[in-house]
Amino acid sequence: MGTPPPTVLAPRDGSSSEPSRTGTASPRAAALPAGRTGEAPGFDLWSGDGPSVLLIEDDAGDALLVEEMVADSGVAIDLSWARTLAEALDALDRDTPQCVLLDLHLPDSQGLGALETILSRSPDTAVVVLTGLAQEDSGLAAVSGGAQDYLIKGRLDAELFVRAIRYAIQRKRAERAAADLRESRMLAAENSRVERGLLPTPLLLDDTPQVCSRYRPGRAQTLLGGDFYDVVQTPDGTTHAVVGDVSGHGPDEAALGVCLRVAWRSFILSGARGQRLLDLLEQMLVAERSGPEIFATLTTLSRAVGTPHVEVMRAGHPGLLVRPPDGPVRLEEVPGGPVLGLLPGRAHWPVTVLEAPRGTRLALFTDGLIEGRVGMGHERLGEEGLVKIAREYAHHLPADDFVDAVVQRCEDLAADSGGLADDVAVLHLGWTDTV
Repeated sequence: MGTPPPTVLAPRDGSSSEPSRTGTASPRAAALPAGRTGEAPGFDLWSGDGPSVLLIEDDAGDALLVEEMVADSGVAIDLSWARTLAEALDALDRDTPQCVLLDLHLPDSQGLGALETILSRSPDTAVVVLTGLAQEDSGLAAVSGGAQDYLIKGRLDAELFVRAIRYAIQRKRAERAAADLRESRMLAAENSRVERGLLPTPLLLDDTPQVCSRYRPGRAQTLLGGDFYDVVQTPDGTTHAVVGDVSGHGPDEAALGVCLRVAWRSFILSGARGQRLLDLLEQMLVAERSGPEIFATLTTLSRAVGTPHVEVMRAGHPGLLVRPPDGPVRLEEVPGGPVLGLLPGRAHWPVTVLEAPRGTRLALFTDGLIEGRVGMGHERLGEEGLVKIAREYAHHLPADDFVDAVVQRCEDLAADSGGLADDVAVLHLGWTDTV
């Protein structure tokens, strides 16, 4: 047989000595709208609908006393009754009350075990424990175990009873708010740690490389995504740079972005170059990713001291902006290979030599910069739109102003559709040595 539904209590009116199972509402409670003062004048009641309360009590006499106090209080409490813990759990599966009144001595549970079960099944519900005159220690132990309050059955009146329910509900809300605040602070601290991993300080040996970087999380992200970048100068003076993007958003993708960024720096410092470098990065991604559907795109480049060119490798990533010393900004999409993780162990990424005479500056970016919508429609900015912005709004600006102007213009164009939805990373590079 299934567990019977909890009883809806009816008050004693002289016609019966047992609680009703007919579902009839209390006449006195029905006559007093929620939030109005009834037989307890001056008592500060709820505004709007009264609370929902589940009484878990095996004694029918005590249950009727509770109903009498509810009626006398003048508060239209939605009160239901369960005689056993099993019956209560069945009721909690159907609906979540704001408060549970719990007798610790039930036919199928004794002591704090019932409290632990209720808290586990309905963590957002306030619990007030009902004890006997000689069991106050049990009430104190219940509060220590997670209940919001306890009441002694022989010392109750309507005002104290309803006030205890009200305060218990408020305490529970305060506890949940405090827990949410703690979780928010922990998340903020975790974000800060992830951010430090994704957004490193460039490892430079001299002032020859001129580096400007920006990172802006997407509007809907509560955690940084998987965009990353890094710049390293090796002992021979060569500048190495990378910009990458792990698919997806969330803690796993952010952690993988940090892993790939640190791995890239380590591989560069250990001498890995060309195909070997990306092979190692792909091995790292495959080993660390949370599922086979996760991939990463990136562009990595190297420039030796005094040379009029850079060596570029591209794995499924957008092109890069070239700012020549004279002439308009242009987009370079050098030959590339597939994204990391698509064809583990079978992909090939060519090294392309890109001319970069004296005074040339380069800007690498992630696709969040170009995937924003333009206005209210479905049109995306795209790479052509980005080049247009770079030429019209920022061509002659110094590095920091150039990057800020481009990013801001992209955000402005996407404002009508809510702003840039994806994370944005931009890395601007220039060199002061002569060629």
